[in-house]
Amino acid sequence: MDAHPTTAALSRSEVFRELHRTGCFVIPNPWDRGSARLLAGLGFRALATTSSGFAASRGRVDHHVTLEETLVQLRSVADAVEIPVNADFEGGFATSPADVGANVLLAAKTGIAGLSIEDSTGDTSKPLFDFRLATERIAAARHAIDESGTGILLTGRSEGFIAGRPDLAETIRRLTAYAEAGADCLFAPGIYSKAEIAAIVNAVSPKAVNVLVGSDFTTVAELRDWGVRRISVRSALSRAAWTGVLEAAKEIAEQGTFTGLSRALPFAEINRFMGS
Repeated sequence: MDAHPTTAALSRSEVFRELHRTGCFVIPNPWDRGSARLLAGLGFRALATTSSGFAASRGRVDHHVTLEETLVQLRSVADAVEIPVNADFEGGFATSPADVGANVLLAAKTGIAGLSIEDSTGDTSKPLFDFRLATERIAAARHAIDESGTGILLTGRSEGFIAGRPDLAETIRRLTAYAEAGADCLFAPGIYSKAEIAAIVNAVSPKAVNVLVGSDFTTVAELRDWGVRRISVRSALSRAAWTGVLEAAKEIAEQGTFTGLSRALPFAEINRFMGS
């Protein structure tokens, strides 16, 4: 992919926006170039990075990777595939709206087709940014994207259900405000019931809603029927990969046997994906 990032972002951002207009699609989450190539090779129409999966691959916990490292990763993943890539941009790596906007401008130059901004603070005593500040942060991200001219898609995330504040009314209040501030897609990770998901879909319609699926609590068909446009899996694929490594390694360490290795992908299969 030798195209200039801005050119690539324009074409892929248009494809990405089209995916959000009708129907329902799965946007799985790679954590590096190799996992991105594998997922693209399976026919998925778009990908989204995972901050926690990337952090684990660097030997760190989530939210302990720098902005500079994340920008390098975004460029690497976007350059590895032809399909649109959405960036897990955490909280914009800043608190103030102005700084969030400046960082979004940097991300827009990496070749991504979309990015998300969270409203969590990382402070357990006050896990969410104040409503007004959170909304201003989304508006700043919107302004930065418009200024960049890339047309990338903005996702507004409200983290209450995974940050210790599981309040559906407040989540809907925030997502509605984020939509009005310019978010194209709305996302509240940690919401799993049909009633709660449908309430969010109805509240922000006609804008798209992303639902996180990290277990087998539902299906693509069910979520499509509930009006969901986009399904992500966050770090679940990364954790599944770590599970395979851990189980095979524990067998070797504890039993001295190697049966787990017999389930590994053949070199030829891996090379097929990496060479695509």
